[in-house]
Amino acid sequence: MSTDPQHPYSPAVVAGGLVFVSGSLPLRGDGTVVADGRAALDAAVDTMRRRMATVGARLEDVVKLTYFVTDIALRDVANQQFLDLWPDPRPARSVVGVAELPYGSVVEIDAVAKAR
Repeated sequence: MSTDPQHPYSPAVVAGGLVFVSGSLPLRGDGTVVADGRAALDAAVDTMRRRMATVGARLEDVVKLTYFVTDIALRDVANQQFLDLWPDPRPARSVVGVAELPYGSVVEIDAVAKAR
């Protein structure tokens, strides 16, 4: 997948038996931002899935997630999403509060997964 000057990075990179997934924003297919709540977190995971697919990885391969949120109250929503998406043993995870994210997004998720 090629990059452009506004997005000069790879969606996902395989190194040392791991997949490193670039930060995934809650963007619809047309590039508009999903604004808030669980819908935004789900859209960010959908973006992450597409990025992982570029190197053959899937959600079940994830071993570490980091949620960057502009409102720490989204932690509870992230907890529920996490429970819904991953069975035990779940990946390691962090939730980090930040001042702002690109395009006015409320969440960005990055991930590390096992390579297939």
